[in-house]
Amino acid sequence: MKELQPINQNVLIEIAEEKEQKTSSGIYIPETAKEKKAFGKVVSMSNIENPEISVGETVLYKEYSGTKVEFEGKNYLVIQYADILAKIVETEEI
Repeated sequence: MKELQPINQNVLIEIAEEKEQKTSSGIYIPETAKEKKAFGKVVSMSNIENPEISVGETVLYKEYSGTKVEFEGKNYLVIQYADILAKIVETEEI
């Protein structure tokens, strides 16, 4: 079995596949016209001292950062740890 293991302060994020969108009138919206999502699930991390995120968490990252990679049928983003802006956490309402 093969797996991608990031190195040099990089994080591997799984990005959701974007499905082709169509307007109610039947017009297809091209990929270039869509707003890019900047969220993804952390799949793997290199050795990072005191990381604020962990594998399995969903994070927000800088738009247009990282390198997109397709590996064994899935889409990933290899991104610098410093380009991660926030993580999504569950909280309770007061």
